[in-house]
Amino acid sequence: MNAETLNIESARRTTADDIFERLRADIVSLQLPPGTKLSEAEVARKFDVSRQPVREAFIRLGNMNLVQIQPQRATIVRRISRSEILEARFIRTAVETEIVRRACKAYTPAQEKAFESNLEQQQAAVLAMDLDRFNTADYAFHRLICVTAGCEFAFKTIAENKVYVDRLCMLSLSSKAGQQEVYDDHVEIFERLRAGDEEGLVAATRLHLSRLNETLDQAQQQYPAYFED
Repeated sequence: MNAETLNIESARRTTADDIFERLRADIVSLQLPPGTKLSEAEVARKFDVSRQPVREAFIRLGNMNLVQIQPQRATIVRRISRSEILEARFIRTAVETEIVRRACKAYTPAQEKAFESNLEQQQAAVLAMDLDRFNTADYAFHRLICVTAGCEFAFKTIAENKVYVDRLCMLSLSSKAGQQEVYDDHVEIFERLRAGDEEGLVAATRLHLSRLNETLDQAQQQYPAYFED
């Protein structure tokens, strides 16, 4: 393989990555609602690329269970699966419970500024009703806990399982009250962490993650067409 071929391959991979990120963002933000049909040819025309990087992007989205690929037919944005969300929440709860216990033992005042800065960003996002900014700060908050625990490697597992609920969060956090509730939970979690209250921290974390039940029930009632089970 010569240098020119390598450059072509590199450019193609970069294009596929860009298309994947754009489509993933549109799916998670519900700009591409569940049930939407996606055509390789149409997406290729939109991005002014060949169909190969689009096909690669579709495969990656399929591996994340965000689209259903139907050979010789349109690819469809998958509907939300209640069972998959509950399974992902189970895994996340098990992982985060152990992480917060470790974080409680490892926490020092040196981490305080990072947490306070993050909570300020969350509060500002709530006041501005900036959902994208709030979601970014939300991810960063849970990553900070992993870093504090010395378990940053575990954030990959949390993020992978969070993918299953991202669209659900778009429905529940579209209101100021929904964002405020999550923010208040994060404040409580940090206060328990700072105080060294391990059992209180675990309880606050479990409560935070358990709110998914009510959110899921409400979303299914309001948007039944978005769900597959």
